[in-house]
Order: sequence, then structure tokens, then C-alpha cells
Amino acid sequence: MDFQTDELTLQIAQTASDFARRHIKPYVMEWDETQEFPVHVFKEMGKLGLMGVLVPEIYGGAGLGYVEYATIIAEVAKVCGSVGLSVAAHNSLCTGHILAFGNEEQKQKYLPKLATAEWIGAWGLTEAGTGSDAGNMQTTAVKDGDGWILNGTKCWITHGKSGDVAVVIARTGEPRTKNNATAFVVERGTAGFSGGKKENKLGMRASETAEMIFDNCRIPDGNRLGKVGDGFKQSLKVLDGGRISIAALALGIAKGAYEAALQYSKERHQFDQPISNFQGISFKLADMATEIMASELLILQAADKKNKGLPMTKEAAMAKYYASEVAVKVASDAVQIFGGYGYTKDFPVEKFYRDSKLCTIGEGTSEIQKIVIAREVLQS
Repeated sequence: MDFQTDELTLQIAQTASDFARRHIKPYVMEWDETQEFPVHVFKEMGKLGLMGVLVPEIYGGAGLGYVEYATIIAEVAKVCGSVGLSVAAHNSLCTGHILAFGNEEQKQKYLPKLATAEWIGAWGLTEAGTGSDAGNMQTTAVKDGDGWILNGTKCWITHGKSGDVAVVIARTGEPRTKNNATAFVVERGTAGFSGGKKENKLGMRASETAEMIFDNCRIPDGNRLGKVGDGFKQSLKVLDGGRISIAALALGIAKGAYEAALQYSKERHQFDQPISNFQGISFKLADMATEIMASELLILQAADKKNKGLPMTKEAAMAKYYASEVAVKVASDAVQIFGGYGYTKDFPVEKFYRDSKLCTIGEGTSEIQKIVIAREVLQS
């Protein structure tokens, strides 16, 4: 693996950074306070190719790889974790699932609209009683003539109310049996498909999280992704890429908190000198910088393997686990460096602190990542 950042990646990073600084940063706290999901911002990002990063150019996407994708997520999350989360969910989950498992007709139909953000994507696996116990999901799809009828509720879905199209995994077999789930594409406006409760969250408040409700929702068999029974196996592969997404999100939040704390430590004076001169502060900054760099290297390793089509479940889980824990620690230390000011909404580290916790939960908790890592290590 070449550790030298190439010119293309640097240009992409600058593009994402410039956009975030101009079009997101001035409104971060306004969106956070009101829980506004700023759809217009994602439409603008779509024009820059940031919403179809991994989609080949023949489908209207940017045709880039996972290193560039992780770079974009991190640059956006340095400014606003909420927007970074929504960019990640749209790209790697909904769009990524169709890209990986859709047939040519489905790709031609959905990817161009998703890649340009004409349509915002959602992805539905999680249910209230079956977070990690997906084999026991209660949302069902029953074959009915030349179509399927979906019933059930998905929860904690990014863009659950505002998404224009969703990939939904529903049970098509008996609970806890092998190959008992199938993936479907469901368009907003389909009879029987509606958004439910929107969650009032601690952090990531500008990224919409809501229920998706299916009440005798009939869809044609042409909306089925892949073979009947392959839905959960597909989801596991999609979630491997999703782990890189959340790791990059965590990296961006950590970088944002660290850079704010570093600048503040140079500007804040006590005893006639900047507080960065004190070991208690400088040692925190040293730990933060080291852990952020380690996180970035883990992410680059996983992204490089993903680009090459190599097995990367272990590497992605390691990146997600470590970067997420680092984000929480760095954000907490940043609040500490700011002191009382860090506990107020007048300074950015308060929001980085709230947003960071989602990274240890989204796409599987840190404990689940350790289970995945342990399994991979023991099998090897």
C-alpha cells in the first residue's frame, strides 16, 4: 500500500472541505437545534459528485474508490457529523446495495437519480426488537402472484421519512432459519409505504432518523434485489463497506474536535502564557494526534483492500471499532481543554462530543465489532 496521498485524493479532499466550509459550517448549529434535514445541501453535493462517489460514470456517478470516499466523509464530518452521516448512509448503504446486487435494469433505473441526489436513499434492516438479531426480523414479504406484499416496521432508519427510495430487507422465510430474508427496492409514494416516528436524538440531529412503515405494501417482483433468501448475506457485505463509512465519519469528527482544541489551546492564556504550554494540555494533544493518525491508517488499509476486492471484514471492523472509540475520547478531551466554554453551544466541541457517540453504535456497536474481529482472528 502506498501511503503517499495522490493528487486526485488531495483535490477531492479540498473540494469537500471547501463545500463544507461555505455551505454547511454557517448553519451547523441552526440545523442541530431545529433538527432540520437540509435536503437542499445534499442536492448541491450531488452536483459535485459527492452523493455518487462509488457509482461508475456510466450510471452518472463519480466512479471513485473507497479511499476517496472515506476522504470525502471525513472532510464533511470535520465540519458537521450529521451531514457526514447522511452522505455515508446514502452512498454506502442504499446506493451501495443497488450497485452491488442490482441487475442492469435496476442499476439503470435507480443509480443515476441516486448518484446526483435527485433521489435521496434510505436502507432498512433494523427493527425495534431485532437490532443485531436480524434473523428474527418481523417485517415480512409474502409472494402474491407476480409481486410481493410487505408488512412491518423498520426503525432507526437514516432518511426514513424523507428518502425517495429505500432498500428494505424483509423476512421471506421462517424466523431464525437459514437464508430467510430478501432485499427489495421500495419507492416513496408506493401505496402502503410511509414514514413514521422521527427520533429526537442526542447528536447527529440534522441527519434524519425515522421509522419506515409497511402496511400491505405491494411491490412488483422486479423490485427484488438478487435471489430470494439472499437479503441477509447481501446486507453483511454492504455492512463491511458501511464500517469503513462510520470509521471515516468518526475520523472526521475526531479531526474537527482536535483542530478546534489545538487552536483554542494556543489562543487561551493562563498565567501569562498559552495553555498549550502546560503538560496537562500538551500531552492530551499528543495523544489525540497519535490516535487520529492510527485511526486514519486503519481506515486506509481497509479502504485499499476494498478497492482491490480483497477480504476486508477484519480490517473494516478494526477501523470502525478503533476510530469510533477514538472519536469519543478525542471529543471528550477537546471539551476538557475548552473547560467551561466547551460545555456551551457557543463553541464547536460540544456538538462534536454529542455526535461522536453515534459512531460507537451505528452499523453495529463497538462490542459487535470486537466479536467480528475476534471471529476473524480465531478463524485465521
